[in-house]
This record gives sequence, C-alpha cells and structure tokens, in this order.
Amino acid sequence: MLLIARLHDHVSTPVLGYIRMLAILAILATAPLPAIGVQLPDLGDSSEGVMSPRAERQLGAQTMQKVRASGAYFNDPEVNAYLNRLGQRLVAADAQISGKFEFFAVPSSEINAFALPGGYIGVNTGLILTTESESELASVLAHEITHVSQHHIARLMASQSGSNLTSLAVLAATILAAGSGNGQAASAAIAGLSAVQQQQQIDFTREHELEADRLGFRLLSQAGFDVHAISVFFEHLQRQSRTQETGTPAYLLTHPLTTERIAEAQDRVGNLPYRQIQDNLDFHLVRALLRSYEGEPEIAVARFNAELKEGRHLNRNAARYGYAAALVRNKEYPEALKQVAALELDGLHHPMFESLAAIALQESGMLEAALKRYRTALANYPDHLQLIYDYPRTLILDSKYKEAASFAEAQLTQRRNDASLHQLAAEANAALGKKLKLHYHQGEFHAAQGNSGAAAEQFDLAFRANDGSFQELLIVEIRQREIRQGMGVPGRPNNGKKAPPQQSLRLGKISPDKAQTGFNH
Repeated sequence: MLLIARLHDHVSTPVLGYIRMLAILAILATAPLPAIGVQLPDLGDSSEGVMSPRAERQLGAQTMQKVRASGAYFNDPEVNAYLNRLGQRLVAADAQISGKFEFFAVPSSEINAFALPGGYIGVNTGLILTTESESELASVLAHEITHVSQHHIARLMASQSGSNLTSLAVLAATILAAGSGNGQAASAAIAGLSAVQQQQQIDFTREHELEADRLGFRLLSQAGFDVHAISVFFEHLQRQSRTQETGTPAYLLTHPLTTERIAEAQDRVGNLPYRQIQDNLDFHLVRALLRSYEGEPEIAVARFNAELKEGRHLNRNAARYGYAAALVRNKEYPEALKQVAALELDGLHHPMFESLAAIALQESGMLEAALKRYRTALANYPDHLQLIYDYPRTLILDSKYKEAASFAEAQLTQRRNDASLHQLAAEANAALGKKLKLHYHQGEFHAAQGNSGAAAEQFDLAFRANDGSFQELLIVEIRQREIRQGMGVPGRPNNGKKAPPQQSLRLGKISPDKAQTGFNH
C-alpha cells in the first residue's frame, strides 16, 4: 500500500525511459557543455565497443537517482516488493544471468515497461493492470531482463557514432513521447530522422526485440510460467491499439509489435501442451490494490462492491481485499476492518491484510490498537516493508519518539540506503531534540534521493550540531567526504574542521569501517 500520506493523492506521472540518459550521452559526445548536474561514469575504452558491467551499473544507478527525484518512482512498498519477488524468480532461473536487478513500478496509466543500464527495470502500473495472469506480467519482465543481460543498451550506444548520435537524440524524444502516451509527438520526432537513419535504427531495434522475445521465452519457461502468456499479452496489446482513442499504446511505440514478432511467438509455443499455472495470490492482491487507487474513492468503493455482487473478478479474495482498501481510502474505517476480519475468519492470512488493518486503526485514531497490531504482524512478517515503515510512523503519531528512532535506526543497519527509514529517523530525532542525528538522517535521505548538494548541506549542519558523540561525528565526516568526492568538490569538508582524534576514553579506537555502519541506540 502507498505510504498513508499519499494514499489519497495518486497521481499519474510520465515514464522516464533509459533513452533520456542516452540522449544526454549523445549531446555530451557532440559538443562541450558546462556542468549539467549529472556526473557520467567513465565508459571505458571505445575500442571495447560496449560499456563494462561496472560502468553500466554506475550509469543505471545515476539514472535511478533522477527517476526517484523526479517523482517517476511509485513509492508503494508492497507493489515494488512484489515486482522484485517476481523478477528475482526469473533471474534465478538462468545461472548465466549475472549482476544485480531491481524492479520498480512507475505511476503511469500507460501500458509500458523499460530497462535501464545495470539491471534497473521499470513497469508502469497501467501495464500491471492490463495483464490478467501472473505469467503475462512475468513475460514482460523476462523480456526486459533479457535487454539487460544481453547488454542491448550498451550495444545501442556503441552503434551510435558521428552523425548517428543525432538520430540517438531524436530517438530519445520519440521514446519519451511514447512513454507519456503522446503518439502525435512520437510521430513528429520520428519524422526528424532521415530515411536512412530511420531504417538503421529500426533494424537495430528489431534485432534487440527479436532477441529479447526469444531468450525471454526460454527464461519464462525455465522459471515455470505459462509460455502461452506471451502471445496472450500480445493479443491484449492489439486489442488496446484498436480500442484506445488516444492512439497506439506506449508499449507498442517502444517495443514495436511487428507481424514477425507475433508469428515467432506463436511458432515457439507450437504444439506445446497447455499447462495450468496457478497465479500467486500476491499478483491479484497487488492488482486489486492498484485498482483501489483509481478514480474518486467513493467510485472505487462502488465499483468493487458491484463486482463482488455480480461475480465480475479474476480472484474473489483479492477483490474483497481491494474493496477493503478502497474503503480505507474513502475513510470508511469500521467497514474496512470488518472486511479484513471476514477474510481472516475464512482462514486467509497475508501481510497486506495486516498492514491495511493497522492503517485503518491508525487513521481511526486508535493508536494503541494499531501499534499492537503492528507488533504482532512484524513478529510474523519481519521483512514486510509496509509494516516496517508504518510502525515507526504510528509511534511518532503517538509521541513515542525514542521508540520510533530506535526501531528505524535498528532497521537501517540492514537497509542502510533506505530513504524512507532515514526520513522517519530524522523526524523522530527532531522531536527528541537530537540535532546531529536529525541532520545526519536528513542528509542520508537526500543522498538516497540523488540530491548530493542538499545531502552535503545537512551533513555540514550535523557536524556543527555539537550534541553528538565522537563516533557519530566520525560517521558524519566520512559520509560528507564521500558525498563531496562524488560531486567533484575538492578539499576537506566542514571548512577544514576535523573530527576529534580517533581515540576516546569512552569509545576506544573506532575504524572507519565500523563508523560507516550508521547510528544505533
């Protein structure tokens, strides 16, 4: 579920595709520019033809920071956690796939998905809602995973040189327009390419798409999903393109669905026997949660209520959960709690039920009951991020600031770069009057969001707070130095001030490695 502050304000945001970063690279390659606020990694010797895996990961991480800062990252722990479980199942099915992968949702109703360098894969919420089975969604992720594992992005960049860099920049405009659903703008951008440039780009993209289809099919099969789902998803896209008034679905603009692709997908399935693959309940719960965010709250409630009465749903229990989520959004908390209790009476237990019920109790003002529910749920589901975020938030609402700070900082020993936990720790420490910790966690929050300037400013304030221990000062100094070095700022931070000598009668010697583990009570 969305963090409660965003539960009532779900806004669609245009897609940020990896081509935007490629356009920046194209511009940098053709003309010298002043500092543009994005430090690109060393792409290595051009004779290598492609980027090294390390350079790809750096480029992807930098792009992701911009994605998060722009609002194109769907800040819903339950949706993103599900996408990662599904994606990691696919990655684990092929021992030849190496490197880290991170899957995340993008708040856009457009039907699209994209891969960034280094294993970052974005999926529009609109695409999740279009799929009708987990295998369909898995087929899209398998396709995007292949784009990464086969280094298609690096190969595309390597293919662009000289005048072709101009076509790369135009291609960027095309895909960005497609991602936002603006088919007319996409067509206009394509018109900016010469006929030769268009054909070169089409040939290169077709090669990648066919390869991703072929290897994605194999990956889908290895992971135990229904391979027929690929052609079924293609049928959904074709149906959308015929009925959608605003033009071609974005997925078809960025992943051209040619007759050749459709024919090959059908040939691969051939005479393979149909296997009934049971969908994971999580797939249906996530779809129901996303549907509960659509439209006005009272309309969402009425829609789920009607579907349950008429039996119009893919999974009845998920529809019951979606109905409860819509009730919470419409501030009908007693009825929402009644619906969750009915699910549990039927022997159904799930961490998403727990977090929804706890939020309903919290929003009802029943903070003690909510905290009790959170503690029990965390004992059963200690890694469920929605519970991990909402428990300290409720502690803060109940003025239990020390307990909130202790919990958030304990979680940060396992999730050092978690922006939400740093923000909660900052809020709790602010209420406790602990200035160093307040500014340190604010700095880490900004660092995780990709705002290095704001992070350095907060670390400087933390260093000058004068209410921290030697170890805490050392942590701040090390982190500020890392941030400034990443920004390319020379010299010692904090105007030349140094942390106290690394010896304390109370703490003894502390190594930098230990200092970097973060604060804990």
